[in-house]
Amino acid sequence: MPDDDKSKAGKTRGDKPEGGKPEGGKPERGEPEGARPGGGRPKGEKPEVERATNFIRNFVDEDLENKRYSFVMTRFPPEPNGYLHIGHAKSVCLNFGLAGDYGGRCNMRFDDTNPVKEDVEYVESILNDVRWLGFDWQERLYYASDYFDRLYDCAEKLILSGDAYVCDLSPEEVRAYRGTLTEPGQDSPWRNRPAEESLDLFRRMKAGEFAEGEKFLRAKIDMASPNLNMRDPAIYRIKKASHHRTGDKWVIYPMYDYTHCISDAIEGVTHSICTLEFEDHRPLYDWVLEKLDWPEPRPRQIEFARLNLEYTLMSKRKLLELVKENRVRGWDDPRLPTLAALRRRGLTPASIRLFCERIGVAKKDSWIEMEWLDKAVRDDLNPSVKRAMAVVDPLKVVIENWPEGKVSLLSAPYFPDEPERMGYRDLPMTREIFIERDDFRLSPSPDFFRLAPGRTARLRWGGFVHCHEAVTDGSGAVVELRATHSEDPPPSGGGRKPAIIHWVSADKSVPATVRLYDRLFLTPKPTGDLDAELNPESLVERPSARLEPSLAESLPGQRFQFERLGYFIRDDGIDGGGEAGPKTVFNRIVTLKDGWARRSKDKGR
Repeated sequence: MPDDDKSKAGKTRGDKPEGGKPEGGKPERGEPEGARPGGGRPKGEKPEVERATNFIRNFVDEDLENKRYSFVMTRFPPEPNGYLHIGHAKSVCLNFGLAGDYGGRCNMRFDDTNPVKEDVEYVESILNDVRWLGFDWQERLYYASDYFDRLYDCAEKLILSGDAYVCDLSPEEVRAYRGTLTEPGQDSPWRNRPAEESLDLFRRMKAGEFAEGEKFLRAKIDMASPNLNMRDPAIYRIKKASHHRTGDKWVIYPMYDYTHCISDAIEGVTHSICTLEFEDHRPLYDWVLEKLDWPEPRPRQIEFARLNLEYTLMSKRKLLELVKENRVRGWDDPRLPTLAALRRRGLTPASIRLFCERIGVAKKDSWIEMEWLDKAVRDDLNPSVKRAMAVVDPLKVVIENWPEGKVSLLSAPYFPDEPERMGYRDLPMTREIFIERDDFRLSPSPDFFRLAPGRTARLRWGGFVHCHEAVTDGSGAVVELRATHSEDPPPSGGGRKPAIIHWVSADKSVPATVRLYDRLFLTPKPTGDLDAELNPESLVERPSARLEPSLAESLPGQRFQFERLGYFIRDDGIDGGGEAGPKTVFNRIVTLKDGWARRSKDKGR
């Protein structure tokens, strides 16, 4: 007998998009009355462009026009066996968005049919993530376990109608009898067991008389079906495990394909939106409701292509492996694609919704370039965050013609394109400053135009510095620059204008740790070989970073654009900044432009 939901014949469940359950109250069929739609984009938010149609909307339009349904009811159905990731965000936005755009409702319903893998921690994290994304299921929070009694009664009905039977085959025998894609399966020796005998055995399974794997309940369909999912699939199995909601009441649990369609029907779901791997399961979805003679209108299952994002893995099993093997620092490590991690990294709900809207809905699986997500993040943050200066890898510059002890306060706008919108801050200019080590070359190449011996660079908001000496240590490494300062640019002499570099005062700046996050995997389409494919530079920590003084007043969770470096957020995590850490910590959210493709190309030369 299969030991969990993912061991069914044919295509396995894979990582199904997740959803939630309701607390209190029963699900209601019928058209919603009066309440704000429980889905769609958050209240007041407008799409960046008019929504394009897609095949799912075409189906919905057709169903409403033909009066198959008088309203739209969707659901988001996660398994509470892991944290939501960005692939689930696509499903959340699709299900809630579709319902909201049609004035309907979207339920949260947890698919909690496998007590061995489920945990309250995951339930709470999923609810938190969906709320954070900006969606509201109102009072409609449900669990498959809400329906365990009714699911059991439906199973007895299938037994009595001759559409289900108790089977004694072992898991190994089940596989041997199943057949292949080209060869039909064989009937179980127990397939023609009398209904009364199967009913008695099923009730004894419920009573706990049998061991796990000793017996299971199967639907009686067609062992010669070309669709392996229809070859008498399991619909109940024995699992003597305590459930996070029902405790030890049950020792038998329904399988997903059996549970999902009945749960949808109970709640009055009109359109059951699933990922593409469930396309071959749709005949079973419809078969169960037909054999139960469920009243019309019944739910309609529609499949779409799941999100595959380059340089990430969406397998919850692999994500769990990364966490358990300490390859990352927990489920909210900003390198992971989990929503908890993306939230800590600094992505906003609006940027994720924008990303999901832009990539659209397809019927064919494909890989989405990471730059699509990065661009959505930049487009969301660009008009709303203040600019500031930080130096992540400091190199000291001594300005020899600047008087000792002199401090000049330079007024710089937080948002240069619209200075009055966000105001100004003071930048202290002193004799010693820090610049980015990458902004200096002792022996520059022809395509390097920043600071070098004998060259001048322009300090952002602060005049010009001319480097005339580089001080090195015993190993030849540059440890300090000697320069002069001028408010006026040097004579051009027909040459290139001085490059602009950022800087901070050496003694007035704020010490900080800056974490530079990058792609977790080296390959665009990782297979899951963690030893070979993990990017060793997915996190580079700069514990000696220096920030302009205004950032000392920043709060955990506040975002800034560090000029020339990217968008950053002050970390409020356990080992981050604020009261939890000894030093201010900033995480890089995203760079100002895509540098990954260039770096990958250079490494491949």
